Amino acid sequence: MIELANVIRDLREELERAVVAAEGEVLRFELGMIELEVSVALERTGHAEAKVRFWVVESGAEAAMGATSTQRITLALKPALRGSGNGPFVSGPADSHEQ
Repeated sequence: MIELANVIRDLREELERAVVAAEGEVLRFELGMIELEVSVALERTGHAEAKVRFWVVESGAEAAMGATSTQRITLALKPALRGSGNGPFVSGPADSHEQ
């Protein structure tokens, strides 16, 4: 399982690479609303500072999580560039070695 915060962080990193790849490209795509649907398991700690953590269940592992409650959630994320109200543009190869 992966923490939900890590999934969002990894998504952000992938999108940032796509934005950088779009620089200087003639054809670009405006990045709109992103919907992310995941299966999550909840973990509640029993300490004095009780905290709930969301774990994303990997594909195919949901059946093995019989003892843990899993829920499907959909997150709607609206990307924005820091310091501006503009949405980012993405295009081009994901890595510099791709053609």
